[in-house]
Amino acid sequence: MACRISELVLECRDPEALARFWCEVLDFVVLDREGDGSLEIGPREGFGGPQPTIILSRTDEPQRGKPRLHIDVNATDRDQDAELERLLKLGARPAEVGQTGEEPWHVLADPEGNEFCLLRARLNPL
Repeated sequence: MACRISELVLECRDPEALARFWCEVLDFVVLDREGDGSLEIGPREGFGGPQPTIILSRTDEPQRGKPRLHIDVNATDRDQDAELERLLKLGARPAEVGQTGEEPWHVLADPEGNEFCLLRARLNPL
């Protein structure tokens, strides 16, 4: 028997704003709100499905250094260029991490500066 990823936890200053962004990016919904302002977003079928949920954990501590984990996303219903345009309109911004410009992916940052990559391949929706 093996494990599988069920949740990703992302510490952030404004969980509500980040939830709006990531729900639009991933077609997720808010699944749960905690009293401390943290919340969980995920696919409409909820926790335990084929995709992990994301816990947006409220913190006022500044980020220390570069995170060692980032999220990669793939478009499901359009090509990479069209998806890049959509993500930028949602509030993503280009991020510089030492790319050469020859990569088949785009490095972006969410509204709080968390880096993520938009990969080229289009995936089938779940």
